[in-house]
Amino acid sequence: MGLLDRLRTRRKDDAVAENTWLVVGLGNPGAQYAGNRHNVGQMVADELAGRLGATFKTHKTPSRVAEGFLRPGGPKIVIAKPNGYMNTSGGPVSALLKYYSLPVDRLIVVHDELDIPFDTVRLKQGGGHGGHNGIRDVAKATDNGAFTRVRVGIGRPPGRQDAADFVLKDFSGTERQALPNLLSDAADAVEAVVSDGIVAAQQRFHSPA
Repeated sequence: MGLLDRLRTRRKDDAVAENTWLVVGLGNPGAQYAGNRHNVGQMVADELAGRLGATFKTHKTPSRVAEGFLRPGGPKIVIAKPNGYMNTSGGPVSALLKYYSLPVDRLIVVHDELDIPFDTVRLKQGGGHGGHNGIRDVAKATDNGAFTRVRVGIGRPPGRQDAADFVLKDFSGTERQALPNLLSDAADAVEAVVSDGIVAAQQRFHSPA
């Protein structure tokens, strides 16, 4: 390959990197956790991958990764599900950012949120972890909490049920009926951030129905 060809390839690679987003769905590995409320972030990752016609595959980083484009000629989206447990999400996320040469502001983390009612999606950039162990570890590993979070509401546990037990339970029968719409809304929110930016996406998803 001549110098001109190498330069052209580099410019093409740089252009792709500048228009690439990393979307990470948080959760725990294994079939026993797959339907848990705590794994709703990975459920949204599956929804996104299905929309893009992408398949999750093993990756050099400790994650399963699916890649696709939001639309022909549009942004590239790297969707990842870390292989480890929720409270060790930071290492895989940091490795993915380095592998794809992406800054933290191109990272979108999708996760469950106790402080938001079920069937509600909220968007946030930066801020504290709110007691969420996955978000805490990602912020620590990246030395920067300024990534975008798509917060998927699961609501608070009823009565005196412990929150840690609540998130590790599957959605109730009633919740499962509404779950497809919730996952679709969260995937829409990710796409809105990529296409229109965080502010426009917030205006759309935070507006009263």
